[in-house]
Amino acid sequence: MASGRLAIAATAVLVGTLGTVGCSASRGESGPTSVVADGASPGAADSARRHAGRIGAPGIGDPDFPTDGNGGYDVDRYRLKLDYRPDTRHLSGVAGIEAKATQDLARFNLDLSGLKVGQVTVNDAAAQFQRSGNELIVTPAKIIPEKSAFTVKVTYAGEPKPVRDSPNLGTYGFIPTADGAFVACEPNGAKTWFPGNDHPADKARYDFEITVPEGLTALANGELVGEPSTAGGKTTFTWRESHPMASYLATMTLGKFELRQGKTAAGIKNIAAVDPRYQSSLDSLYTLSGKITDYWSTVFGPYPFSSTGGVIDDFAAGYALENQTKPMYGGFKPGDDIIAHELAHQWFGDSLSITRWKDLWLNEGFATYAEWLWSEHKGNATAERIFRSHYSAGADAAIWKYPPGRAKPEDLFNSSVYTRGGMTLHALRQRIGDPAFFTLLKTWNADHKYGYVTTEEFVALAEKISGKQLDDLFNAWLFTPKKPTTW
Repeated sequence: MASGRLAIAATAVLVGTLGTVGCSASRGESGPTSVVADGASPGAADSARRHAGRIGAPGIGDPDFPTDGNGGYDVDRYRLKLDYRPDTRHLSGVAGIEAKATQDLARFNLDLSGLKVGQVTVNDAAAQFQRSGNELIVTPAKIIPEKSAFTVKVTYAGEPKPVRDSPNLGTYGFIPTADGAFVACEPNGAKTWFPGNDHPADKARYDFEITVPEGLTALANGELVGEPSTAGGKTTFTWRESHPMASYLATMTLGKFELRQGKTAAGIKNIAAVDPRYQSSLDSLYTLSGKITDYWSTVFGPYPFSSTGGVIDDFAAGYALENQTKPMYGGFKPGDDIIAHELAHQWFGDSLSITRWKDLWLNEGFATYAEWLWSEHKGNATAERIFRSHYSAGADAAIWKYPPGRAKPEDLFNSSVYTRGGMTLHALRQRIGDPAFFTLLKTWNADHKYGYVTTEEFVALAEKISGKQLDDLFNAWLFTPKKPTTW
């Protein structure tokens, strides 16, 4: 993600939006058995005690964000049927969820902010439900056995409200616009428009059926399935993302858009869309997105998805987000540096996803360094020159006080995670040499395609490929709160 709230410049820096994710290993943890949400039936506490160990955790297990995400199940696919009216800002939705239990489940949670739930079924049988904050607590008619597949259907409606955080974190999630909605959800804004397991550690496939007033376009991840259908003054668009995707990357951005579709020179589907205000940027967005995607495929390995492109909406978000297959640019024409950043995320962050937010440098440091590689490729400033310009900051500069290898929950998207994260990669490149470094990037992507990654795994692979002991380098650049002096 890149943002103009800090600076939309040669180095894209995120203004983040605080959220949570948890380690996948803790998904099966049982939740508390004595806490009953407001509005629960009189026997709920007794039921909770009877089913101790069978209640899915209300958080996924990240100690930095203990209440985010949910335990006890893994989602395989979301089937979202959505109808939105911009004039009234009313959303009607039916969320179908296909999941697998990682423990016996007598009760489990879904993340959902606001919106009124009308009905919940589990395996086609009516289920009890209650609300507690941003949690939808579901009690199925029968206990779901461990390792069994199950389905959930939630019918809901209301006016989606975006997450509005402190000034340095901004607004994210489902954001209404004059003609539709700008939907950019990092880190935990998916819950503002559909119920689910809202954290990167539980990726899933997505089907979207989005109905909007005739004349508007609905954009989502992946590719269109068939042609849009119009009836009764409404048009329905069906999109499908068949590759695993973190919930914060899901979008249903809609409004008036002009589209250009085709293929990159390497044959990858390319879809660019712009609000009419940015009509003059349509061709450049399409062309640059194609060229950069094809180039990154030679540097990072084969493109992991079935389509590429980008969207410019007329909403002054001041930031960009790497929505899977459709990076979103909020209210500005992106330069090739920012496009390079967001498209690099398709490998680093989208295909390879973090399981803990503290490892965010694996997304943002890599995408920032990709900007420097693009500059080098274009014959502009070399990565070495950009590295040196940042390294010239004095020893008391803020960047040296924030080690990027441990993103802080209260300042998750600090610029150090981006810039010093990128500098870490350049220091590594200098230490192990170009052949080993670029082999490392391709191997890293190939080994973990569509999966999850940690800093420890990257360090281990770097040492394996280079044949060098690298603890001192990574400790100095990622974990020490002072300016590194050797690498």
